[in-house]
Amino acid sequence: MQSDICAIASERRPAVSFEDIRFHENESSSGKLNSNLDTNWDGKDCNCTHIVYSGPLNDPATYSETPEYVSGTFEGPEKTMEVQFQKGSSTNPMGLRSLARSQLDSICAAARCTILSKTSNRHCDAYVLSESSLFVYKHKLIMKTCGTTTLLRCIGTILSYADELGMDLTWLCYSRKNLFFPTAQQWPHSSFDDETRYLDSHEKLQNRLKGVGYILGPLTGDHWYVYVANHEVEEAVPKMLALPSSTVPKHSSTYVPQFNERSVNIMMFDMAPSVAAQFFIANTPGGGKEMTRVSGIDTLCPGATIDEAHFTPCGYSMNALLHDAYYTIHVTPEAACSYASFETNAVLPSYSALIRNVLRVFRPNRFLITTFGDEEAFEHLVELPTSPRLFDTGTGVYHRTSLASSSMDAASNADMLSYMANYKLDVTSIKGSVCDVQDINVASLTPAQLQSIGMRQKWCPGMRLRTKSLGQF
Repeated sequence: MQSDICAIASERRPAVSFEDIRFHENESSSGKLNSNLDTNWDGKDCNCTHIVYSGPLNDPATYSETPEYVSGTFEGPEKTMEVQFQKGSSTNPMGLRSLARSQLDSICAAARCTILSKTSNRHCDAYVLSESSLFVYKHKLIMKTCGTTTLLRCIGTILSYADELGMDLTWLCYSRKNLFFPTAQQWPHSSFDDETRYLDSHEKLQNRLKGVGYILGPLTGDHWYVYVANHEVEEAVPKMLALPSSTVPKHSSTYVPQFNERSVNIMMFDMAPSVAAQFFIANTPGGGKEMTRVSGIDTLCPGATIDEAHFTPCGYSMNALLHDAYYTIHVTPEAACSYASFETNAVLPSYSALIRNVLRVFRPNRFLITTFGDEEAFEHLVELPTSPRLFDTGTGVYHRTSLASSSMDAASNADMLSYMANYKLDVTSIKGSVCDVQDINVASLTPAQLQSIGMRQKWCPGMRLRTKSLGQF
């Protein structure tokens, strides 16, 4: 199996230099685009997530995610889909967990990925995929895929298998961040407009889903696309992400809900180079288990059963199960597309400590948090994961740069709410010696920021060359 993992990863994870990164610029209001090399970097956030729109913002058909694909890069940020069915509606008491391996393989094939390994407990089956993860509960399925996978194309297969089990669809949610390289994607994933059009016009899906699309976050920066098809009725229980009542005070540290239906996702960019280096097999020859240990990932989910995989020459994926909660981490460590994600549906009264711990492990330059829940679910939190204006990890401070939320009206008696927040590292807050500065991706820093950390005269190895390649000097 290890050789299979390496073969898959070698094909999809080559490196790329900064000089190869190209951007589209809006040429005219008609939407004609022109690609040219950005050599006049002005110190602002000039990176692969830059978005330009070629038409009115209130017309989704006239804007798109336009950075041009760069040969050799990898799209780390995942597409995520959750499909949920009414509990107790299956003719098989195991529900979706009764699906045969061949059926799961068919689902993955439609999404252009494969199963690498599996771990299970009495609540869930967790599969590490060649591109991210799959979690199968009795009544719901969560699938995350990265790269150029075609996640939406497997919906029909999932619904067909659920129909054979007599299961009633109550909820489908598809979400993703704006892409680094949308032109590299397979149809219909090159734009959110194409994705929603596919779902609304597909012969087998258009009359079944009837969902609504949302955009959260700044249109000129990192933002989040969400498509929701809610078919719950008031009698259908439990509601998606709802938490049951309890005699324990809802803000108590001992509060434990009966059902585990909440999720928090952290997407991190521009990891510290010393952290990213741990996920290259040449530096960590012990493979996935050694990467889990030396990086500190094992400290993020103590007591959980961990199933990890490494890729060659670099990359890492991990699933972990603890009771009915899952944890999943995926790392793309190349400098040109440095990315790591952490997601869990563990129910906590506050996620702030967990978020700080995740940031200490990966030390990104910027990150965003997304979370879903209904009104009752959020009432049980001491604070929302996106509420803090800053996160102080002890080695640096991240300030929130944007906050967005949306209410997604449900058919039941509670609204679905989603939140997204962007955070960026304040480089003046970094603690340590000047040589620690080599762990900052200088491509994202302004001249003033470089001066503030004493880099005018004292450079760490390779930093000047890397900045010069982007036109800074």
